[in-house]
Amino acid sequence: MSALLRARSRLFSIIPRNNRRFSSNPTAEPSRETIISSSVFGDQLPPPPNSLPPPPLASEAEKSSWSFLKYGLIVAVTGGVATAGYATYAYSLDEIDQKTKFLRTPPNYTLGDDASSFDKFKVQLQGAALTVPAMLVEVYLDLRRLIEEHVRGFTEPISDKLLPDVHPMEQNIFTLVLDLNETLIYSDWKRDRGWRTFKRPGVDAFLEHLAQFYEIVVYSDQLQIYVDPVAERLDPKRYIRHRLSRGATRYIDGKHYRDLSMLNRNPAQVLYISGHALESSLQPENSVEIKAWQGEADDTALLDLIPFLEYVAKNRPSDIRTVIASYQGRDIAKEFIERSKELERKKQEQMQKQRGRPWRR
Repeated sequence: MSALLRARSRLFSIIPRNNRRFSSNPTAEPSRETIISSSVFGDQLPPPPNSLPPPPLASEAEKSSWSFLKYGLIVAVTGGVATAGYATYAYSLDEIDQKTKFLRTPPNYTLGDDASSFDKFKVQLQGAALTVPAMLVEVYLDLRRLIEEHVRGFTEPISDKLLPDVHPMEQNIFTLVLDLNETLIYSDWKRDRGWRTFKRPGVDAFLEHLAQFYEIVVYSDQLQIYVDPVAERLDPKRYIRHRLSRGATRYIDGKHYRDLSMLNRNPAQVLYISGHALESSLQPENSVEIKAWQGEADDTALLDLIPFLEYVAKNRPSDIRTVIASYQGRDIAKEFIERSKELERKKQEQMQKQRGRPWRR
């Protein structure tokens, strides 16, 4: 019995005092600590003592009006940008200037002295409504004009006249325009020696002979700092009169084109020779394409072309474009030799016929 009492006293010593209300002893005194009601864990705790009340929440009407203003502004800006983009794509600067001239012209409203205050207010309101769009159009035109002028500096030739005026004594001299890379020279790079530039076989004789008959111009899409030193070493005797570099080309779709119409020369007297003539010139009717040179030691393309160019310079056709068109799709050097042989054969036949005729009294 004493053992049972000792075990019961040990059990009561383990149970905390505030939990002894669960004991079977009815005489146990309940804890005096305040029990927090379950309603406290509802939507909101009571504010702590001595604290300010929370600021009032914005009303639904205020939220709605702010959202309407915000989305309206976004839609207006997006619409304006889309309209400006479409106008830039579809119309030129001059066309937009003409189409919006009426919008940028200040309205001329005349009101009599007996006009009411409402009419005067209406006129002022209409003028204010047109002022903002007119200002936006003016800003768009100024920005586009500035951007196009800046872009034109990279895409257009540096001048409308790339060459100086022809001397009066040389009005009938033809202009021979030569490409640089893979036409007169070839640049090659190797790991053991780096970059090296080679002269095409026959280039010295080609320049020296044709300088007697033509105004020779080099036209390249390389930078001027590259063209000048190469041309000086290529042509120490200065047979080349003018050098045109990348700044004189027209930039279209990521490529630099030679625009022969900007040379300040008669187009009927201009020949352009290049290993990529039809791909690099905006005037294919003036272009003579030869084999692109990539370092072959047995190349004779320039020397083979000398007889044709000398014949053209001496006979001075009225329009070189007609002559070039007659060789379309053919190797001009070889075709010219064949035509020369055929012409010589016909002359010989004509002379033989004349020798065989009896004398008439």
